[in-house]
Parts: sequence; C-alpha cells; structure tokens
Amino acid sequence: MVDNNIGSNSYIEFVKYDSASENGAIINEQDRLLPIANVGRIMKQIVPPNAKISKEAKETMQECVSEFISFVTGEASDKCHKEKRKTVSGDDICWALGSLGFDDYAGAMKRYLNRSRDHVEGERSNKYKVSNINEEYEKHDEP
Repeated sequence: MVDNNIGSNSYIEFVKYDSASENGAIINEQDRLLPIANVGRIMKQIVPPNAKISKEAKETMQECVSEFISFVTGEASDKCHKEKRKTVSGDDICWALGSLGFDDYAGAMKRYLNRSRDHVEGERSNKYKVSNINEEYEKHDEP
C-alpha cells in the first residue's frame, strides 16, 4: 500500500496481484471500494426511520464490507486457480465462506444461490411454455 498524502483526503493506491500477467496492477481506492451511497442505503434500511448515520460510520462500513468481499473472493479465486479454472462461481464463493469459518453465511448464501437458480430456471421454463403456446396459436390461426 502506498500512501501519497497524510490527512483526511489522502490518496491511497493498492497493489493487486494480477495472476494472468503475474504483475502488480495499481488500483485506485475509489475502484476498490463499494459506492458509499449504496453502503449508506443498505445501512439506512436497518436503523429506525428517524435515525442518522454519520459519514464516518458509512466510510468505516464501506471499508469493512469492501475488504470482506475482497477477502472471500480472493479465497475463492485461489481455489479456482489451483483447479485451473478462470471463472469464480457462486459455489466457489459459498465454499470460500465456509473455508474461512463463516459457516452461517455460507449456508445462507448457498440457500440464496439455490433459490436464485430455481427462479432463473422457472423463468426459462415459462418463456419456453409461452413460446410453445404462441407457436400452437399461430398454427391454429393459419387458414
């Protein structure tokens, strides 16, 4: 980590390991962190409607959740690299959560992933049914 300034508006660059080229790539802090507006919106859903959330609290949470995501994704990425795969899947993220000791989160995430897959499969199935119905309708509509 390189800190070019001291103070509240310091510009920080982080070196990220690029496994494809085996070179370090410079990542600006704003590219490394989740958007603070999104973090604030999520935090606002949890507190009472009249509660305020300080900028410092949002920035702290922004750092924490961004680091957590990087930590879990890095573990999943390492697994994929060892297995000579280039794509990190939802299953890899669930595995990484369990591997890092976040078993409760891994279970919840796996359930969410399965529900999401079921929903996508249901959408595909419905599109297929609608397509078949339209084809049948068009066949009967022809003279």
